[in-house]
Amino acid sequence: MSADPGHAASKTGLIDRCSDALGRAIAWLTLAMVIVTLLVVVLRYAFGIGAIWLQESITWMHALVFMLGASYALRHGDHVRVDVFYRRATASQRGWIDALGILLLLLPLCAYILYTSVPYVAASFAVREASREANGLLALFLLKAVIPLLAVLLALQALADLRRAVQLIRGR
Repeated sequence: MSADPGHAASKTGLIDRCSDALGRAIAWLTLAMVIVTLLVVVLRYAFGIGAIWLQESITWMHALVFMLGASYALRHGDHVRVDVFYRRATASQRGWIDALGILLLLLPLCAYILYTSVPYVAASFAVREASREANGLLALFLLKAVIPLLAVLLALQALADLRRAVQLIRGR
């Protein structure tokens, strides 16, 4: 963290604003998933037309919502948390719980995802991996490239949350 508290706060605010903007944008993919699912069903059962690429696009959208929405979910406390102790804890205790969870669980998980996904994505890019299905989507390697991005976005939001947790511990 920066020695200048104002500078660190502006970075935290920027991370929060980016997570919020991305989350709001990605939320529209859920509507698109519903519309495309309806389209797939109508095409299949009303007209007897199957479109593998259209069906795969639903899976891709779902993956994007999950991976790119994770930092938004963390930002707004919509992630999984065991509230047995947390809901009764004081603000300082909540800060400790959050800080330890971020330092001992979330950041190491992000590092692991990043470390293991980069070679996986590089191999996919090297062969320009596409769908295994005939007439499936062609650029599977692009979807896989979102995996390390998930780790980076989640880690950035975790650092912003860590700063807030430290402020709670200090009584601010």
